[in-house]
Amino acid sequence: MAIVSEPIELPVQGQTIAGTLLSPSPKLPGVLFVHGWGGSQQRDLGRAESITGLGCVCLTFDLRGHARTEDQRQTVNREQSLTDVLTAYDRLVSHPDVDPESIAVVGSSYGGYLAALLTAQRRVRWLALRVPALYWDKDWELPKAALNREGLAHYRRTLHSPADNRALAACGEFAGDVLLVESQHDDYVPHETVMSYRSAFVGAHSLTHRIIDGADHGLTQEAWQKAYSTLLGGWVSEMIVGSRLENYPHHSAVYS
Repeated sequence: MAIVSEPIELPVQGQTIAGTLLSPSPKLPGVLFVHGWGGSQQRDLGRAESITGLGCVCLTFDLRGHARTEDQRQTVNREQSLTDVLTAYDRLVSHPDVDPESIAVVGSSYGGYLAALLTAQRRVRWLALRVPALYWDKDWELPKAALNREGLAHYRRTLHSPADNRALAACGEFAGDVLLVESQHDDYVPHETVMSYRSAFVGAHSLTHRIIDGADHGLTQEAWQKAYSTLLGGWVSEMIVGSRLENYPHHSAVYS
């Protein structure tokens, strides 16, 4: 937890002596959840509630083309989706209890791709990506649903670098802490895609890569959902809660 230090004056018998008042900052870390294509914020709510209990302010939301705006699914493009994420980020940071220097973003699949792009435009300290999808840079304003699926499948089975992909370039510039979660049997985001992301994080402060054994892309079994929740919760606790504790001053004293 950050420490607020305030110099004060103490009146004593007609004069003043200097003091310093230290208190824990009322500001809390903020955590933004970005769901995948075809999903919704509902999947994130349980994890958000658990992380809120650790002393964070969490925000979940529905991308356009999902939930109550599902009728826009066939027309939404990546530019609009990224605008949705930027808007949600700005709303989270504007919360009076949120520390804008302590923001985490948790993205799954398409949401992981968008979360990576977000880091190029906003301050993010912690980044958790579960099975992050990867898309070529071309056709940026073409509806997401109209992108060639066979072509994307081939693209994802090929290793890429920050030099030829916008999202990976953002990862290459990211200097915070990263959690990268892979599903062992993923038909949509293959191992090569995850390795493209992993290789891109050349400047990350730390990188944790975990594989959920036996899992598919959507974590369709309850055991796989629980495994991911445990991974995410443990990492958040270590990174976010741990960083707040590190900011407490350490004292040694000798008594006589």
